[in-house]
Amino acid sequence: MIFKSVPLTKEDLSGIDNIIFDFGGVLFDIDYDAPVRAFSALGGKGFEAIYAQSGQTQLFDKLETGNISSQDFYTEVRTALGVNHSNEVLEEAWHTILLDIPKERVDLIYKLKSQFKTYVFSNTNAIHVAEFEKIVDRAMGIEYFKAAFEKVHYSNVLGFKKPYPESFTKYCQLEGLEPAKTLFIDDSLQHVEGAEKAGLLAYHIDVTKMDVRAVFQALLD
Repeated sequence: MIFKSVPLTKEDLSGIDNIIFDFGGVLFDIDYDAPVRAFSALGGKGFEAIYAQSGQTQLFDKLETGNISSQDFYTEVRTALGVNHSNEVLEEAWHTILLDIPKERVDLIYKLKSQFKTYVFSNTNAIHVAEFEKIVDRAMGIEYFKAAFEKVHYSNVLGFKKPYPESFTKYCQLEGLEPAKTLFIDDSLQHVEGAEKAGLLAYHIDVTKMDVRAVFQALLD
């Protein structure tokens, strides 16, 4: 079952033992469109054609499953966009997607831990992990963040990513979770749909209309 932009009730959560959270967009604030603007400012043509929240090209699939090195990623970006900037310049543009993490969201996860086992499943890459973990560390301490969850899993380490239903099946098998007793929360609809197909209860947060903190609080009420 998929819930979209409506508060979850205690009845909805009956039988739910586990909650898997998306990272970027749910726990960590991001700006999906910022890299398009940044690469365009560098003279890159057509970055939006190979990158989007709703779907990305094989290049980003390889990056987010750990199947391409950072060096090779930058080389392919230079070729695709017709630019000749250094890795450092491209990295700065790529990092513009990353904003900040409100500590109060993680504080609420600690409260949820008294009722549910909590997890993270993030589509990400080694380049971004190195940067956003610094941001998390400055905001609250990386250990405080990770201790809020049973496990924090990054797709580039797992070798599989959302939105494929089989990825959610693998995740649940990895952590010993029953899909029917697991809630998945994400701001990307295609990810939520993939989770639902794998048998999880799935909740779509429209971050343009909803307060993420209020959604978390509703899970406690």
